[in-house]
Amino acid sequence: MTNDPRDEIVEHLGALRAFARSLTRNASAADDLVQDTVVKAWSNIDKFQAGTNMRAWLFTILRNTFYSLRRKRSREVEDIDGDMAAHLSEKPAHDGRLAMMDFAAAFAQLPDEQREALLLVGATGFSYEEAADMCDCAVGTIKSRANRGRKRLAELLHLDENEAMEMTDAATAAVVTGRPAA
Repeated sequence: MTNDPRDEIVEHLGALRAFARSLTRNASAADDLVQDTVVKAWSNIDKFQAGTNMRAWLFTILRNTFYSLRRKRSREVEDIDGDMAAHLSEKPAHDGRLAMMDFAAAFAQLPDEQREALLLVGATGFSYEEAADMCDCAVGTIKSRANRGRKRLAELLHLDENEAMEMTDAATAAVVTGRPAA
């Protein structure tokens, strides 16, 4: 036996690799685990008590390292092809502000009656009947104004019939889609 405990680490590499292989069931993962174990043992050699069982100490480090990595990986998502990362992108905040500015400019170009109908029926969520009572007109008139207003907004915003506009707030979306704000 040598005086420096670091010299003894090399003697146990084969046993460490076999133990790591039984834990990981993968040769390259076992090699990585043994490497991590040796690095930890080397950097913490001052914690090894001379005269005790070096092999048991190394196996404990390897085992603890294996289970620590396993716990860490259980919280991670494997993304070899980058598919997950590709779907995690976030639309820049300025896009919403720009769309809102475009909407506000287009909305301002509508006749007062159409803006009023869209605000009452879309943004505030009133029924056509309630909006008609407030505007002192027929229900059909409110429906017509709201429909013409939506069509004109779509034209001004260069939207196709089936294209949805991404809005930053529920009230604006309600005006464009004709569905009450949530």
